[in-house]
Amino acid sequence: MLAEVLLALFIGGLVYYLVQRSKTQVLKTEDGWWGAGAPPDGEEDISIRPFEVTTSDQELEDLHRRIDQTRPVPSLEDSQFHYGFNSHYLQKVVSYWRNDFDWRRQVDKLNQFPQFKTKIEGIDVHFLHVKPKKVPEGTTAIPLIVVHGWPGSFYEFYGLIPLLTEPSNPNDLVFEVVCPSIPGYGFSEAPHKKGFDTVCAARIFHKLMKRLGFKKFYAQGGDWGSLVTTNMAQLEPSTVTGLHVNMAAPSKFGVSMISSILLGRRFPKLFGFTDVDVQRLYPATQKMLVETIKESGYMHIQATKPDTVGRGLNDSPVGLATYILEKFSTWTNRDFRELEDGGLTRKYSLDDLLTNVMIYWTSGCIVSSMRFYKENFGKGLDQPHTRIKVFVPTGFACFPNELLHAPEMWVRQKYSKLLSYTLMAGGGHFAAMEEPQLIAEDIQNFTKKVEKKQK
Repeated sequence: MLAEVLLALFIGGLVYYLVQRSKTQVLKTEDGWWGAGAPPDGEEDISIRPFEVTTSDQELEDLHRRIDQTRPVPSLEDSQFHYGFNSHYLQKVVSYWRNDFDWRRQVDKLNQFPQFKTKIEGIDVHFLHVKPKKVPEGTTAIPLIVVHGWPGSFYEFYGLIPLLTEPSNPNDLVFEVVCPSIPGYGFSEAPHKKGFDTVCAARIFHKLMKRLGFKKFYAQGGDWGSLVTTNMAQLEPSTVTGLHVNMAAPSKFGVSMISSILLGRRFPKLFGFTDVDVQRLYPATQKMLVETIKESGYMHIQATKPDTVGRGLNDSPVGLATYILEKFSTWTNRDFRELEDGGLTRKYSLDDLLTNVMIYWTSGCIVSSMRFYKENFGKGLDQPHTRIKVFVPTGFACFPNELLHAPEMWVRQKYSKLLSYTLMAGGGHFAAMEEPQLIAEDIQNFTKKVEKKQK
């Protein structure tokens, strides 16, 4: 009897120790230097400099010359978007780009929000900093950093930002938004050394927010942005007041997740699966595998040899547009593969799509953006951040056409303080750009929950 009591006490103590240990676990990191050559002897320049997107006649002439020299390739009959971007429709997009697209007007649109650059760990970091024009008396604006993914850019948030900084509902919270470009994307300088991953980006963005004077803030992201902001929450949980993501950073692929995949269709309630979970995860694991293979070819290339294909894309504007815009078709809705035009203008305008492409083209960032896959996947899937839970209050927006469906049980395994899990009415991978109103509402609802709990 005594032995059983001692054993029970030992087991209980061990469980308590492990639980407490996991609660206090934070992600560790060290300062880096990503500039060319060795770090300078003196202190780093921490000034914040205004920045504007510019263009020139020479830039446009070079673009038009390269477009004019493209060599069309006919698509197979009845192939739609199943072989990638349909060449027949591509000719229409290219014609619009060459003859009707007004890049100077889009540059003015890009400059509607204040932009800046500041040097952190040896590289220039580009960001928007949008303050609300009016804050209700007796309240303060809530600081929020929003982070994009690939093949998107800071421009993904242009429809969302006004909904957060100037909400139409007087009962809504007012946000002050910081929107950086991940180093190697857009107008942020690319790292000059190997090893720059999401944890490094998270550390740099923490430094950015501190440089702007924010001691605590909210964070939001999708695609790579969801992992970067998740890492931010893991690095400094006391600094991130709340985390909102629309793509779940994967937790360690453990026994519980494998069991739920194998048995979830037969015993959904055992794993907390809803009817929606069952509908999106099944009917066939084989079909899921085939779909994953169909849509992940880019990842294999970028996670292994990004510089090879990237060099070709960096020389050809049409090749670059094809590579990027195909994702805005299929990742918005897989059914768009059945359409001759890829459904591109069902959710977006060609002006917006080509503006995102032009950010990649004019900054010459396609190679460095693709390297981000190499730097992250090249280190293996069992990295420290995959083993550490997130103890920051979290909201998850589950969009129906996201690449991979994440049941609430899976999300909760990683984000232990999940306050909201919302099944969104519509939308896919580029949620902030496709459904800004929906995601703004979910950010509002989540933030209100966090603020209420704190009070």
